[in-house]
Amino acid sequence: MSLETVAEDIRDEARARAREIEADAEERAEAIIAEAEADAAEIEAEREREIERRIEQEREQRLSSANLEAKQKRLEARRNVLEDVRERVEAEVASIDGERREELTDELLAAAAAEFDEGASVKVYGRADDEALLVALLESYDGYEYAGEYDCLGGVVAESEASRIRVNNTFDSVLETVWEDNLKEASSRLFEQ
Repeated sequence: MSLETVAEDIRDEARARAREIEADAEERAEAIIAEAEADAAEIEAEREREIERRIEQEREQRLSSANLEAKQKRLEARRNVLEDVRERVEAEVASIDGERREELTDELLAAAAAEFDEGASVKVYGRADDEALLVALLESYDGYEYAGEYDCLGGVVAESEASRIRVNNTFDSVLETVWEDNLKEASSRLFEQ
């Protein structure tokens, strides 16, 4: 074998080995690129999912906020309607007059008198417009006297210093009790859904 043949064989082997190394390097480079592309695609997909989660979360927060605001407006409107109804009821109660006003005032006075001992000295207060009515009704009660005006829709406030008792039997106090006891039912009737 000649030296030239040996040199040619070594060169052929070197070229073959170089092609193998190059092919292996290309294969590894393609694998690295594919892995990097897969990582990039996963990162991109994760970011898209995160953006979608944020968008959904913000949408839910805005929807919740809008629902809360709508609920608050409905409650405020209901409260306004109930206040209007209450004012109209108060106006109706304040306008009771004549025999009906006398009957109601007499019943409230009798209920207040039941709270005091017999023979007690009791001062009775009432609406300024009811002074004549109260003075006339008090003639039936010993030790009771009209003591002046009380800011109310009608009825009486009776008190005795000796027993330290004060009874509020005004139309206002009765209305308040009836209102509180029936508010839920009134609200249900007004705002049936």
